[in-house]
Amino acid sequence: MKAIVYHNYGSPDVLRCEEIDAPAPLDNEVLIKVRAASVNPLDWKLMKGGPLPLRILLRLLQPKIKRPGVDVAGRVEAVGRNITQFKAGDEVFGACRGAFAEYACIPISASVRKPALVMKPTNVTFEQAASAPVAAFTALQGLRDKGRIQPGQAVLINGAAGGVGTFAVQIAKSFGADVTGVCSTRNVEIVRSIGADQVIDYTQENFTRSGRRYDLLLDCVGNHSLSACRRVLTPKGILVMVGAPSNAGLTSILARLIGALVVSRFVSQKLVSFMAKIDKGDLTIVRDLMASGKVTPVIDRRYRLSEVPDACRYLEEGHARGKVVITLEENGPLGGSPEQASAALSTGLVPH
Repeated sequence: MKAIVYHNYGSPDVLRCEEIDAPAPLDNEVLIKVRAASVNPLDWKLMKGGPLPLRILLRLLQPKIKRPGVDVAGRVEAVGRNITQFKAGDEVFGACRGAFAEYACIPISASVRKPALVMKPTNVTFEQAASAPVAAFTALQGLRDKGRIQPGQAVLINGAAGGVGTFAVQIAKSFGADVTGVCSTRNVEIVRSIGADQVIDYTQENFTRSGRRYDLLLDCVGNHSLSACRRVLTPKGILVMVGAPSNAGLTSILARLIGALVVSRFVSQKLVSFMAKIDKGDLTIVRDLMASGKVTPVIDRRYRLSEVPDACRYLEEGHARGKVVITLEENGPLGGSPEQASAALSTGLVPH
């Protein structure tokens, strides 16, 4: 089968589309024929490997994970003899290692909440399903677990047009919050179309100086100081940090995280960061939200399997609107276009 593989750390140039042996499912595994996958910042950050001194310190001179890709959707090809939840032909989506390939094996265990695999809603395409897991986990866990979102709260999403942000706007609305999204001029209509009650164009207005206050700020960008973010929070408001600028170095990221920990000890506001966890229960929630139409993934660009390096380069630029998808669908729409997210408004990918 064809799969994306890398043997050394580096830029997207290290990614290769190679022929490797197709996996065979073990007793507790499900083999799926991949129809779509999606790219996340974690993919290209792991590929880069971080600063060389840190890799030396951690004895990670060569990558341990050589098969990128986590988000996946497809049809069950075969199941191990212990699997009863799925059968050949089922349309599924979830999270696994090595999703950028023609086939992927996903372990299934009743006692383990990850990896995660669930049935795909019939009203959701493979591409939409594949775009959901990591971004939706981040939005859901950030809002619910770290942000403690409640109905009627004022919630601000900084980076509302990005992969996590587009899910966060819709999930926050599903909780009954009053949602304000921050994005650039070209994305205002997209953010409004997915349910934001108010939209702030950051090229026209600095939300940290608007004078408005929010109970919860989900920061998917990290382009403002902690003091500026605190300025828009209510006295007991919560800042949840889930993103950083694509060009941010490890030192600046660590400094921000440490600063948040220190400041939180001396103020009534809470400043927290976290890494999303793969969780089957949360994947089920995401599936139900998509099935009900409360959440509709926004897809910016589509790439072929052989074009994964280009997809990573585009995502690394930091201007993707919604998700970047790798499609293996037969005769599916291929090729990225800067206007695809806008076109989605008229093709039904984004609810009006």
